[in-house]
Amino acid sequence: MRTFYTYLLIAFLSPLSLFAKNTVQNTTEAVEGKTSYSFLLHTPEGASTEKQPVFVFLHGRSLCGHNLDRVKRYGLIYAMNKGTEVPGIVIAPQTQGKWNADKVMEVVDYVLKNNPTADSTRIYVCGMSLGGYGTMEVVGKYPNRIAAAVAICGGGILADAENLAKVPIWLHHGTRDRIVPISESKKIMNAIKKVNPDAEVSLNVIKGGTHGSVEKLFHQPDIYEWMLKHRKS
Repeated sequence: MRTFYTYLLIAFLSPLSLFAKNTVQNTTEAVEGKTSYSFLLHTPEGASTEKQPVFVFLHGRSLCGHNLDRVKRYGLIYAMNKGTEVPGIVIAPQTQGKWNADKVMEVVDYVLKNNPTADSTRIYVCGMSLGGYGTMEVVGKYPNRIAAAVAICGGGILADAENLAKVPIWLHHGTRDRIVPISESKKIMNAIKKVNPDAEVSLNVIKGGTHGSVEKLFHQPDIYEWMLKHRKS
């Protein structure tokens, strides 16, 4: 009888132990009231004194607002929650409307100041839709600070082409996008190439890709591996 109760006790406690373990491993926190944008911050599990790259994710219009849980619906945080490994610190701010490059960098500087493992030479910005435009705005205003950028189903300001040409940029766009036409990515790429034919900018044309289906790119290692090839001196 004692043996039976022992097994029963183990069976009861095991799920609780797993739950406790998962709770401890959750290293994503909400940071509010510290900068102009509230943001989610994910720090790599078991991070030591080793320098970590910083990935900034800018969401699309549907996630705008004042509830950070919305930012988990797609993008980097969502991909990580689904099992994708993003090799570094992840910052996911939330805007209420159009992205502001100065406010995005305010968040980045806050993280750099308060996390000694954050590597200022490896700051990467990636965004989707409205966040794709925001990504290009951040790079256009801070080309000296961004190591590389990925903009998905977005576009950019043609007047920023000279600064954009200074940063490696990988554009992605679906051919069946009815929200933001692929011509937006083509226009900004052509503007960059016109300024500097040797600029490291390319467009991945996704045949049949819609405005929403291209989100799957965040669940694949390709874009992270590509960004990590670049760093600021």
